[in-house]
Amino acid sequence: MGPLKGLKVIEFAGIGPGPFACMLLSDMGADVVRIDRKGARGGSKFDITSRGRRSVALDLKNPKAIAAVLKMAAGADAIIEGFRPGVMERLGLGPDAMLARNPKLVYGRMTGWGQTGPLAQAAGHDINYIALTGALHAIGRKGEKPVPPLNLVGDFGGGALYLVVGVLAALIEARQSGKGQVVDCAMTDGAASLLAMFFGFKAAGMWEDQRGSNMLDGGAHFYDTYETKDGKYVAIGSIEPQFYALLLEKSGLSDPGFSAQMDRAQWPALKEKLAAAIKTKTRDEWDAIMEGSDVCYAPVLSLSEAPHHRHNEARQTYVTRDGIVQPAPAPRFSRTASTIQGPAPMAGEHTESALADFGFSAADVAELKSEGAI
Repeated sequence: MGPLKGLKVIEFAGIGPGPFACMLLSDMGADVVRIDRKGARGGSKFDITSRGRRSVALDLKNPKAIAAVLKMAAGADAIIEGFRPGVMERLGLGPDAMLARNPKLVYGRMTGWGQTGPLAQAAGHDINYIALTGALHAIGRKGEKPVPPLNLVGDFGGGALYLVVGVLAALIEARQSGKGQVVDCAMTDGAASLLAMFFGFKAAGMWEDQRGSNMLDGGAHFYDTYETKDGKYVAIGSIEPQFYALLLEKSGLSDPGFSAQMDRAQWPALKEKLAAAIKTKTRDEWDAIMEGSDVCYAPVLSLSEAPHHRHNEARQTYVTRDGIVQPAPAPRFSRTASTIQGPAPMAGEHTESALADFGFSAADVAELKSEGAI
C-alpha cells in the first residue's frame, strides 16, 4: 500500500481536476470516499480518473444527508470539492460547518478562477483559465493562432497537481498545529505558477511575447518537431552545445551556417535545412540512428503507440485493468509502492460499508434509508 495509507479523504463528485487529484491520492494509498448524487450511475471502466475509490450516494437536498456528511467529516482528514464558490456553503457543508465538526480538517477547494475575484462566479474551462494567465498565448506557431495544449496545463497541471500539493502540505501542518484550513486552489493561480521560469526569461530579455519565436516554443531549429519520410514525427531538443554537435553529426549536416546555433535571425533558415534532412528518413530509421543517444531525441508517439514503446514497457509506465490500457500510478516509491486500488465505483456501491467505517450503526443506516437520504 502507498505512503498515504490511513489517510481518509471525502471527495464530492465532479469533473476534471478534482477526480484526477483524488485518483493520485488513491493511487498513493489514501482511502477516498466519493459523495455521489443519489440516482447517479458511475462505474464506467473507461472513467480512469475515478479509479480506486469508494462511493456513497446521498441526496444532498435532504437534511439527513447533510447531517450524515458532517458526521463523516468528523472522521476524515481532508475534503475535496470543486463547485463554484458558495455552493457548499448553501448546502450547509462549507468550511465553517465542517471545521466546526473537525478542527483538524483540511478543506481543498478546486475552481478555475478561485474563491475570490471578479470572475469567481463565472463559468469556464481549462482553455479559459490558461488564456487569462498568458500560457495559452505562448503556445503555437509563429503567425498562427494559439493552440490548446489539451487540458493539461489548467485542469491537471495548474489544477489537480497544485491541489494535491496544497492538501498534503496543509495536512502536514495540521499534524503540528492541530488546526485544519482551507486550500483555495485556482487553476489560474496554478497555471501562472507554472510560467515562473518564462516570466524570468521575459524580464531578462530572453523571451519574446510573439509565440514561435523563442528557444522553447518551437522557434529554435534545435528544439522542435520534424516530419519524417513516412509522415510521422520526431522531437528534437538539442539545446546544449555538445548535444547540438551530436545532432548535426547524426543528421549528416555539415553546413557551416549551423554554427550560429543561438542566432535567432538564422533560426528560420536553419529550421528549413534541418527539416529537409529529417524528411529523408523514416521515423524508425531515425530511431535507429538517434534514440538513446545524447542528441536529446524521441519519436513522437500517438496514444496508441506510447504503451508499446520498449522504454515504457520496461518501466511498466502503462498497465491494463479491466481491458483498459491506462497510466500506472506515479511517482514511484521504493518502500511503500503505489497501486491502483480498484476500478471506478458505481454510484452508491459502497454506501453502507463506507458509512459503517465512519461510525454509522446499522440503525443509523436504516434511518437514512427510511428518510430517503441514501
